[in-house]
Amino acid sequence: MTPPRTRVTCTFGFEAAHRLAWHPGKCRNLHGHSYRLDVSVEGPLDANGVVLDFDTLQDVVRSQVIDQWDHRDLNDVMDNPTAELLAQRAWQLLTEAGLSLAALRLWETTDSWVDLSPAAGD
Repeated sequence: MTPPRTRVTCTFGFEAAHRLAWHPGKCRNLHGHSYRLDVSVEGPLDANGVVLDFDTLQDVVRSQVIDQWDHRDLNDVMDNPTAELLAQRAWQLLTEAGLSLAALRLWETTDSWVDLSPAAGD
C-alpha cells in the first residue's frame, strides 16, 4: 500500500491597505483589510516523521511575505494589488525561497479568498 501524502498548513494574519485605481466602486479609495494567508506544503514524511517542521514553514512565510506586507500600503509594494495578484506574488516569493507549495489561500475578507495550487505537471 502506498502511504498517503501528508499536507501541512500554517495560517498567518496581516493588516494592509490598498487601492484599486481601476475599480468603479469603493475599492478605488484607500482602504484596509485584515488578510489571512494559509500556506500548505505536501510530501512524504522524513526520518523525523514530518513533511516540514512547522517552525521552518512559519519562518519562511514570515520573512518572505508577512514581514514585507504587514502594516503597509500594498500599492507601494506592487502595482494593482488585487487579491489574485497578491496571492500569485506570495506563491512566487515562497517557491523562490525553496518551499514546495501544495496550496495557498489568501483571504481578503472573512468570506472572500483566492486559492492557488500547482499548475498541472508541476
